[in-house]
Amino acid sequence: MAKKADSKTKLDKNAKPEKEKAKPAKDKSAKNETKKAAKTKDAKKQGGIKKYFRDLRSEIKKVVWPSKEKVINNTGVVLTVIAVCGLGLFGIDSLLAVAVNALLGIGA
Repeated sequence: MAKKADSKTKLDKNAKPEKEKAKPAKDKSAKNETKKAAKTKDAKKQGGIKKYFRDLRSEIKKVVWPSKEKVINNTGVVLTVIAVCGLGLFGIDSLLAVAVNALLGIGA
């Protein structure tokens, strides 16, 4: 049994240097990422306002605008839903006002 314990400790000792070897690679990748981030910040500064509006214009051209009939239809649906919800809230508010007045009238 003692031999098995020794073999485990040898494996653990061998495993540590492998982990340590992997750490410097992560540090290098972190440095590379910071360099890439700095480069992208510089690239963003180079474009400026002209590039922003040029890109904006190209994106606006890609938008699929709805037809006039579709806009009118959707507007009608929205107004109908608003009216129904408004009437529902008015009804609930009226019922609660009657209930509160009835409760206040009991004590008088």
